Amino acid sequence: MIETGIPELDEQLGGGIKKGSNIMLIGPPMSRKEVILNHIMYYGVAKNENAVITVNTYETGKSVLERFRENKLILPLSRIGIVDCITRMIGGEADDDDNIKIANHPVDLTGIGVRISQFLEEYSMRTKVRKIQLCVNSLSTLLLYSNIKTVYKFLHVFTRRIKAAGGLGIYVIESGIHDMQAIATLNQLFDGVIEVKSENDKNFIRVIGLSPKPTRWLEYEIDGANVTIT
Repeated sequence: MIETGIPELDEQLGGGIKKGSNIMLIGPPMSRKEVILNHIMYYGVAKNENAVITVNTYETGKSVLERFRENKLILPLSRIGIVDCITRMIGGEADDDDNIKIANHPVDLTGIGVRISQFLEEYSMRTKVRKIQLCVNSLSTLLLYSNIKTVYKFLHVFTRRIKAAGGLGIYVIESGIHDMQAIATLNQLFDGVIEVKSENDKNFIRVIGLSPKPTRWLEYEIDGANVTIT
């Protein structure tokens, strides 16, 4: 099992998420889903000794690493790979390095896929790391630039690779801005859903599809980069 780093959630899931699972993380805009994603990602690197590949369509790769430092998330850089889809889109100059590989634009799914594959091969051949976590933030941006069929094909390749490797894939998507058919189509690729919502200035999280019944809604608070159940 792969622990999320949220003990109360892991307990309801019987110890964590089954290896080889691909999970949709869905919630409304401005619900700070990225903090949930980063919390699980940090725990995966620091505690589960995973290598994490994050495809970021909101921040430059350098900004992602800087945010880790600001939140005192001191992670082993040898197990962090970032596919930066922003720097060249906004006219910045950047070259690939050990931790950041540059894609031209979020529409460049072929280029993004090549860079994910490069990280997978490097972890396997160079560092001998077998535990892989893939994070995509976010599918909504990819859908903004590409149609559902193209995004589905892209995801199908990597969800299968994650399943075969016994890893963990987490894919963020905004609720309320896509038609239900698009959500249903993508959902065929996933083993379960982490759902977040906000009500009366309170945040709640639950998991659907990874246990016989959905977990109950758990209220949580965010403190910096940490997620705690209240």
